[in-house]
Amino acid sequence: MRNLPTLIGFSAVLMWSALALLTAASGAMPPFQLSAICFAIASLIGFAMMVRQPIRFVALLQPPKVWALGIFGLFGYHFLYFTALRNAPAVEAGLIAYLWPLLIVVGSAMLPGERLSWRHIVGALMGLSGTALILMRGAEGGFGGGSLVGYGAAILCALTWSGYSLMSRRFGETPTDIITGFCLLAALLSVVCHMMLETTVWPETTAQWLAVLGLGLGPVGISFFAWDHGVKKGDIQVLGVASYAAPLLSTLILIAFGYGKASITIALACFLITGGALLAAYDMLRGRQAL
Repeated sequence: MRNLPTLIGFSAVLMWSALALLTAASGAMPPFQLSAICFAIASLIGFAMMVRQPIRFVALLQPPKVWALGIFGLFGYHFLYFTALRNAPAVEAGLIAYLWPLLIVVGSAMLPGERLSWRHIVGALMGLSGTALILMRGAEGGFGGGSLVGYGAAILCALTWSGYSLMSRRFGETPTDIITGFCLLAALLSVVCHMMLETTVWPETTAQWLAVLGLGLGPVGISFFAWDHGVKKGDIQVLGVASYAAPLLSTLILIAFGYGKASITIALACFLITGGALLAAYDMLRGRQAL
């Protein structure tokens, strides 16, 4: 049964949909400082769960290649994402970076025991089209307004998260508790980057502090534990396509909170992303109905 792990993995996508809103509400804190705090909160949550059963700390005794994967995925993705947004227009950089769901779906065909069907491919392309509509809504010009550094970082960003997710599947026997260690390392590396590259800026209001706490609890915290469980035990192809729901839900949340306006473009994107996800998840949904 892979339905429950798949749904747990999808809960990470739901948490990521609040990333834009909470980031906007967190004030002017620079990205690496914000990343350090959020990853620190995530690691504290993990240690709090593990201390109740000390035997779970054994999960941290992993070979160097597992730790390298965690640094590559969690810290590497965020480092490249921030670099992309600093050196290229946000809309275009975001569009390129969000190619990772498509790369997961296509790359999953190389995993043992997985088979790529036409539904996964068509569903992924529908999701990509819907995401492009959202990210390019209101954009002016093409891809000529930024630097090659920014666009290159965005491409590497997509390759990093898709590669991390696919390789996590190959380490399927590694306990999800290892994410606690990954988050702690990512927090420490973020502190180093912050000290070297940024000026410290603290939240000015209670609302901003709550937004930072919310980020650490959800989009840049618990979501990584849920995603790890999903890609290791669930249907990684369905998760790849369903991940396109994140930019859609993020846009709808921003609209609901007054950061944007509804439009026909959003409605069409909703149809493409939802339809693509349902098409890719057809076998899983049919299996559930048969129970």
